[in-house]
Amino acid sequence: MQPVQVEGVEQLKELVGRELGPTEWVEITQEDVDKFADVSRDDQWIHVDRERAAAESPYGTTVAHGNLTLSLLDHFRPQLIQNRGVKMGINYGFNKVRFPAAVPTGTRVRARAELLSVEELGDGWWHVVTKFTVEGEGQDKPVCVAEAVGRALID
Repeated sequence: MQPVQVEGVEQLKELVGRELGPTEWVEITQEDVDKFADVSRDDQWIHVDRERAAAESPYGTTVAHGNLTLSLLDHFRPQLIQNRGVKMGINYGFNKVRFPAAVPTGTRVRARAELLSVEELGDGWWHVVTKFTVEGEGQDKPVCVAEAVGRALID
C-alpha cells in the first residue's frame, strides 16, 4: 500500500479519525531480537535463550522484546503517511502503550494507524497524536497498541 501523501497541516487535519494502512509485513527474526538485546542490554532468557524458551516458555520459542516491537513504529510510519509540508518532526513520547500479545520469533508484523488529533501550539509547531496498532500475522490480538505523540514544525 502506498503512503497517504499530505501537503501541510490542513490536509493532515482532514485525516483525523481515518485509518491508514496496513503497511507491508516485516519478519521479526532471532537475529533482530539478539541485536536488540545487545543494544538494550535486556538479555532475559525468554528473548535470547532458544533452548530454554523451547522447554519453558508458554510460546515454545523465544519472543521479541515489547520495546523492539514498539521501535518498529519508526519503520512503519513513512509507509503510512508522508507530509511534505513538515520542516521537522520530533518524537514527543507516548500517551499509552500496551502489548496485548507476544511476538514469537519468526512472526511477521505490520501496522495500521489512526490520527487522533492535530492541535496548534504556536510558532509553526503542531502537536500530533497517532494511534498505531501492530498486528502479528495469524494472531487474534494486536501485538502492540500505542498512542504516539509527535511535534511537527510546519511551513
